[in-house]
Parts: sequence; structure tokens; C-alpha cells
Amino acid sequence: MSGWEPIAGVARVPRLLVALDFDGTLSPLVDEPMAARMSQDARAAVEALAQAPGTTVALVSGRTLRDLRVIAEYDDGSPLLLAGSHGAEQWPPPGEAPPPVDPLLLAQRDALRARAEAIAAAADRAWVEPKEFGFALHTRLVSDAAAARGAQERIAALMAAEASDWRRRDGHDILEYAFRAEGKDGAVARLRAQTGASAVLFAGDDVTDEDALRSLQPGDVGVRVGPGETAATVRVAGIPELAALLTRLARERYTLRE
Repeated sequence: MSGWEPIAGVARVPRLLVALDFDGTLSPLVDEPMAARMSQDARAAVEALAQAPGTTVALVSGRTLRDLRVIAEYDDGSPLLLAGSHGAEQWPPPGEAPPPVDPLLLAQRDALRARAEAIAAAADRAWVEPKEFGFALHTRLVSDAAAARGAQERIAALMAAEASDWRRRDGHDILEYAFRAEGKDGAVARLRAQTGASAVLFAGDDVTDEDALRSLQPGDVGVRVGPGETAATVRVAGIPELAALLTRLARERYTLRE
């Protein structure tokens, strides 16, 4: 599941969408989430691809759109497309502004988040990240595995009792709940249609990225960054290897001008 050969086909299509997860894919996982930034090589590769002919680059992340703009160091002049909250948010907006969120859902979100924060406080260095449509429990910094597991189990029990219809996502030391059910598969499908892409390359490193990887069509390419079970056809060891692959892809895309 490695090598250039699976990439060669998408390298020559007329319109290519390159959709990329952020944390663990372009940026190393860090203890302070808002300190995450693309590695130097990954940023150079992304910028080269974004300028290549017939190529659109999108960042598809579980981060809220607001936070994704910060960590991606995004400004409105950027050619990149952004899909935040696993695809529930997009920038630039694809069409009309979405309807306002039901205030009752927002009140429920805030109440459940507060209860989750109280649970997390019992596990040293566990913390709850506010999300646009829910919240996420982070246990990366918890040294006691039993305490981390206990916090996860108590929050899972809370949500099963109070909001069983919310979508649960498990990732690298993170447990996330949201009252919106969109996934990265839907985000990629919308971006494909929006850009008129002939093919898609999607890369990600976590369980939540498998939604998008499983949704890819014949002629597309999925790339898994790092270990773990995957539906991807290509695997790379880490961010440096993905950056090298994307850099080569950018070079190949530039040959379309010749």
C-alpha cells in the first residue's frame, strides 16, 4: 500500500481535488491544539499544489471553522477551501447561508458540555474542547490510563442517557459528540461537486478520516498517514512522507501546462 503507482492516475486528470485532514496529517499532534501549524514541508507542498493547474486543495477537519482558519493561518485571499466540523461548516460558503441553529439545541449543547467538563475535572489534565455543534474530551495529557478511560466512560454514559441521538466520534485520545451528523465523506462529496473534480485524493491519519476514505470512487486515491486499519490504497509513514508525495504530485500537475 505504498509507492507512487496509485498516484500516477490522479496526477494527470483534468481537474483534481486534493482534500487533506489537518491534525496529524499536515501538522504534528501537539499538547496545545491551537498551537498546531503545518510543518514547513507540508505547507510548501500545499502551496505548490494550490497553484498547480487544474488543482484545488481543501482542508477537511474536525476543528470548528473558526479554529481551522487560525491554525491553517488562513486569510480570505487564500486559494484553499475549508471544511470544518467534519464538513458541517465550509468556507467560502457554497451557497446561501445556512439556517440558524435551534436555540434549544445550543442550550442542550452548553448544558451537556458543562457536565462533561465537571467529569473531565476528575482526571488530571483531561479537558473538554468546545465545538460549534458539541464538544470533545481530550485525554492526550492524562498520564493515568485508568483515569482517562474512566472519564471517557462516564461521558459516554452521560451522552447515552441524555443525547443518544448525537453522533459519537473516537479519535487519537479524543472522544467527540455532536448534534450534527455530517461526516468527512459528505464534505468530500460536496467539494467534488463544487469543484467539478475529475478525481479526488484524500489524506488523513485518524478514525474520523475513514468516512472519507471509504467514500472514495474508482479513480480516486486515499492516503493513510501513519498506522491503523484503513480503507486507503496508499499508506505513508508520517507527515514528512506525505509532504514528499504531495510535492511530487504538484510537480506532475505542473506538467499539464506543457
